[in-house]
Amino acid sequence: MAVAVASLCITSSGWPEAAGPVLPTPQPVATGVWLISGGILPNHEPDGNSVLFDAPAGLIVVDTGRHDWHARAILALARERKQDIVAIVNSHWHLDHVSGNPALRAAYPGLRVYASNAIDGALSGFLPASAKDSAPYLDDPTVSEDMRADIRLDLATIQHGAELRPDVVISRSTNMSLGGRKFHIHLAPNAATSGDVWLFDQRSGVAALGDLVTLPAPFLDTACPEGWKSALAEVSATPFRIAIPGHGAPMQRPQFLLYRRSFESFIACSRSDRPRESCAADWAQAVRPLLSADPLEMRRAQSMSVYYVELLRYCEAGREPKRDG
Repeated sequence: MAVAVASLCITSSGWPEAAGPVLPTPQPVATGVWLISGGILPNHEPDGNSVLFDAPAGLIVVDTGRHDWHARAILALARERKQDIVAIVNSHWHLDHVSGNPALRAAYPGLRVYASNAIDGALSGFLPASAKDSAPYLDDPTVSEDMRADIRLDLATIQHGAELRPDVVISRSTNMSLGGRKFHIHLAPNAATSGDVWLFDQRSGVAALGDLVTLPAPFLDTACPEGWKSALAEVSATPFRIAIPGHGAPMQRPQFLLYRRSFESFIACSRSDRPRESCAADWAQAVRPLLSADPLEMRRAQSMSVYYVELLRYCEAGREPKRDG
């Protein structure tokens, strides 16, 4: 069953006009493959990870982040390598993964964007609902100015959301050459969203998974748990060496399999009558080896998964989740 709710805080992205933090540093994860890590900075909405692949015609970018500083890190790598960006693959429509698209398009007008058509439903449902829910926070003095700046620009992004539609719609799993480099492109229906795209690059052994893998918790705001489990099973059957999540550090196969087992256990617990805090504690302990050294990560894993247990229980009962505050 697809979960369709208006999020408690907007999951989209805006770009602060200020310079922001130091640009994320590209990390090589394999020959010709780089990760520009997302993250959650204090008083800001999160950015998703971006993965860049070197192709004969230029760079292929999987997901473009949320904030200006994230997009500028992508552009800086392209300039450093003296390569054009020729294609963007958006794993899904959450705006912490697609809001960098306009900046990259402006710098490289000839690039093409590849994604599922799931954003069409989001533009008529989830995103307007998120905008409506978020607007009152603009006048809330308890909300930091940095967060209000993010919300203002998130609202502007939603207002121009039609510009985020793909040039090429991925409607089925297929093999595809992007910029002269061959990829296995997979479409996962009804998973983290109604249409998630993930890709496997056989040359490097890298699988870029988008939000099929997220830490410190599975982001279930727009998810169908059964479809998500099926997608993780399909990833497991792929001979990848390195899996790059939408949020979190790159994983070797044993780490991915740990995530998959933990996810299935978390969903099962959420559907039981166990206390939500107990399900959340089990999740946080199970994925502890996958979390960063930041001492806040365990607390985030616990608190976020408590919310998602409640969200699943309310949505699967056909009700809206409770609103805090």
